[in-house]
Amino acid sequence: MTNTNESAENYLETILVLSKKLPVVRAVDISNELGFKKSSVSIAMKNLRLKNQITVTDAGFIYLTDEGRAIAEMIYERHELLSSCLVKLGVDPVIAAEDACKIEHVISPESFDAIKKHIHHGA
Repeated sequence: MTNTNESAENYLETILVLSKKLPVVRAVDISNELGFKKSSVSIAMKNLRLKNQITVTDAGFIYLTDEGRAIAEMIYERHELLSSCLVKLGVDPVIAAEDACKIEHVISPESFDAIKKHIHHGA
């Protein structure tokens, strides 16, 4: 269950990030960004559509629903904060980004909020 959820969160986060740099997001863009086969991305998009986290137009443009955007923004915020925190602690930026990617899906809201408060008040 965690794996499916983590995968869905990664896709939503990727759609959010791509939507900031591209006029429209398509399955091929997600495929290129993540290095996954287009067929794998298509299956994932179908699942996200069924969960009402994305909409896909007839032209194949992918948009986050309000629910999808909320999840994506939560994961993205976690990624950015954890990654920059690890870099400040002296971790190589590439490793910090990879580790943040793993931590962002499993950390509890309570622990994340504590880290966030510490960084904003303690640093």
